Amino acid sequence: MVRNLKLTLEYDGTNFSGWQVQKEGRTVQGVLEEVLGRLLGERIRVVGAGRTDAGVHALGQVANFRTENPMPTERIERALDGLLPDDLAVREVAEVPPDFHARFSAKARRYRYNIYLRRRAVGRQYGWFVPYELDLRRMEKAAGAILGEHDFRAFCIASSAPKRPVCKVTEAGWSVGDGEVHFEVVADRFLHSMVRLLVGTMVEIGRGKLPVDAVEKALASGDRAFVGPSAPPCGLFLMEVMY
Repeated sequence: MVRNLKLTLEYDGTNFSGWQVQKEGRTVQGVLEEVLGRLLGERIRVVGAGRTDAGVHALGQVANFRTENPMPTERIERALDGLLPDDLAVREVAEVPPDFHARFSAKARRYRYNIYLRRRAVGRQYGWFVPYELDLRRMEKAAGAILGEHDFRAFCIASSAPKRPVCKVTEAGWSVGDGEVHFEVVADRFLHSMVRLLVGTMVEIGRGKLPVDAVEKALASGDRAFVGPSAPPCGLFLMEVMY
């Protein structure tokens, strides 16, 4: 009998070339498929909820795969604890219905971006150090502009723009911590590099390098001229996938 198993994952993306298997480079999908194949004695194909880029981290990535191996989920989970590398961990293995698909069954995804306002030695790979004064009121106003359903083609790498670049954003906002600020966003889908381009643009707005309505103008026109540089991948985390 073919089973459909769901994995909830966390990983440090620093030494991964992203999620998706590539001809060259170490990827999360590639490592998972190789380890699961050895464990279950089958060729395994893993499907992820989000194709995170090189250097991007996850605390709540979700994936699924099919297997004919009857090994109990608890045993698979324990075995993976011992077989996976230190920068990749499985938080849960669960049996799910045959029609569950990690990507297409997802209703929404939550991302978080960390910005450090002070230079750090410990944890530096988990945030972007921005050595400038930022106006959070301007950045929060810009974040409010993305709420709702919009065409985000301006906030996507041109070479990977989909035919339907419309996303529905239900949450977006900035919060302040001890020497750092965080951007959190929830949407039904995300375009390639969308969050990093939004963060990079809002940082430029916070620095006064772009007008506070730059995000609104970019959404309305689809023009990249209103968009700032992409924020580095180190500060981005896939926090949660909702079903």
